[in-house]
Amino acid sequence: MKAAAALLPQTGGRKSLLQEARQVERAIKLIELGARLQVLESETDLSYERLLRLYKEVSGRSPSKGQLPFSIDWFLTWQPNIHSSLFLNIFEYVSHESDADRIDDIIRAYGLYSEQMLGCGLESQLTFTRAWRLVKFVGASMLTMTACSCCGGRFITELFENPRHYQCGLCRPPARAGKRTPPRVQPLTGDRAEDAAPAA
Repeated sequence: MKAAAALLPQTGGRKSLLQEARQVERAIKLIELGARLQVLESETDLSYERLLRLYKEVSGRSPSKGQLPFSIDWFLTWQPNIHSSLFLNIFEYVSHESDADRIDDIIRAYGLYSEQMLGCGLESQLTFTRAWRLVKFVGASMLTMTACSCCGGRFITELFENPRHYQCGLCRPPARAGKRTPPRVQPLTGDRAEDAAPAA
């Protein structure tokens, strides 16, 4: 009995070490995807000081300061809406087929979204932090998905969009679409993209 009791603290400690290792692995993956430090704080149990050291070690720089994007408006503009809708469709499929934690489904869905962009030769419009924020907005019923009355695809809309008359940005692009060809630039990722985006 004494020998068995002596093993209990060690087992608990081993389990705690494994959990901590998973938390560190998750944090590293989030940093590599360009997640802001606030996302890491929300999705891991690691201390702020440890996350800060980890962020600097993995990314080679200090995290950007400032608030996370908090408005739904960005997701309703033309190109961001198309990219965000693609990601959310992937996320809903992945999460439906998975029993993993939500953040792990977001990581997987964002990876698939990024592969689609790379395969099509397109620049990603959606950073990981915005993708994470989008899932929260939808979960809080601030945004929803509505089927386009033309193509049937499901796109992000405001909550009370009329599905009988809704047309997506692909079927009905804005008048300014395609009028000029923007210069090719190095795609922004992570914090740099958040900083460069218009204030939401």
